[in-house]
Amino acid sequence: MIRTRKRLAKLVIDIFVGLIFTFFMFIIIPDFPFSGHFIAAAIVFFVATAGASLLVSAVWSRMEYKCFHIDANRLFVRFIDRLRFSFTLEDLIDSIQGVLEYEADCSVLYVNSENSYVIYNSPGRVVTDPKTLETLNLNFNHRWPEGFYLIDENMGLVSEFKNARGFFLVYEKQHFFVMCRYMEVFEESLFTNMVYEFGNFLKRSRTIAELTAISELSKEWNMIAQTQLSFLPKDTSGIAGIDISAYFRPLVNVSGDFYDVIPLDENRTFFLLGDVSGKGLASALVMGVIMNTVKVIENKEDLPGVVRAVDTAIKSMHLQDKYAVLFIGIVDTKKMTIRYVNASMADPLILSKSPQGYKIKSLPSTCSLVGILELGDIDEEEANLYRGDVILMASDGISEVMDESGVELGDTELYLNTLRNSAPKKAQPFLDDLIDLVFSYNGDKKLRDDITVLVAKIEE
Repeated sequence: MIRTRKRLAKLVIDIFVGLIFTFFMFIIIPDFPFSGHFIAAAIVFFVATAGASLLVSAVWSRMEYKCFHIDANRLFVRFIDRLRFSFTLEDLIDSIQGVLEYEADCSVLYVNSENSYVIYNSPGRVVTDPKTLETLNLNFNHRWPEGFYLIDENMGLVSEFKNARGFFLVYEKQHFFVMCRYMEVFEESLFTNMVYEFGNFLKRSRTIAELTAISELSKEWNMIAQTQLSFLPKDTSGIAGIDISAYFRPLVNVSGDFYDVIPLDENRTFFLLGDVSGKGLASALVMGVIMNTVKVIENKEDLPGVVRAVDTAIKSMHLQDKYAVLFIGIVDTKKMTIRYVNASMADPLILSKSPQGYKIKSLPSTCSLVGILELGDIDEEEANLYRGDVILMASDGISEVMDESGVELGDTELYLNTLRNSAPKKAQPFLDDLIDLVFSYNGDKKLRDDITVLVAKIEE
């Protein structure tokens, strides 16, 4: 594309200069005396040629700066963004072909260095030459440390961008080589981000491949369920200032429900609870992608940003009928606040002690469904907390369980009174009371939905 722009710019300038030359030769010069025709023509020819040369040089310098210093960095940022939401090898190849090859005029060689297996290579002469792979394997074996490195035209290591003719990323035993003629214009931070997102892509694709392979080849749903359980936090104890307990029960072997608890520092803890539409493997896959997306986001304090990243991740899977509701919040035990975004989750609750007993405050929705609609504005809210408060986050499998007459538990005083009476207890006994209520209220009927509950009690 860059070479095409150059040829097009030169063609336009040549036409423009030709028109000027024609104008002088056929309109202005004929008015000169005959003896001056040759002198005038020579002067016009010299001026037109010199002007064309200067104009071509100036235009190309400006175009070169824009194409290489601005557009080239922008193209690599675009590739990193595409990489961030790639989930399969097909997604990665689409990003390579659409951005690195077509737009950035680069060639790519993607290799598993452990067995020298070529996963992908561009159609260019250099990367398809067997000697290239042989040289790269010799210079950079499977023990090469993770990171990014610059290479020269002889496929050797080089330290300065101005001498580089390409680069490669290493994550585990995967080597991702990119041949590029204009390395000197890139920002070094781009490559650090690229290594990070390349590693995240490999984790995502491995997770999806693992779930899909287990399902398609062995049909052992218990194995899928165990893989899914591995996404959930193993231990929620040991977080200073908060007593936490969780309950997770899929309706079938696998679930679209999910939750996570992530300490940010000694005072702040990130909470996540959500529910993917539908049941079965597709919902479990979306659940895994959401959990992975949230885990790898560095700035979890930007709650609207987290929601938008999850929204993009779900939409990138192109499953059409899949979406999620979720609640994310950061509890700060120093400021005694909770900042949150509620994306259409069944209202989470805060139970606070008062002279008249425990008061219940809901944390209503501040955002639409995630992954299927245009999000629009995402409002972040904040609520005050007090010592002894109980924060209840639960999927709709709790509030929508029905008795024999079809009345949902969440619409009853029994539900609210149970929460108030159990609020003085620690997190686990509080949770036990709630789960006991759900099963007794449901009677002997089969449950209709997954049940996931997360309880956080601020220690007194």
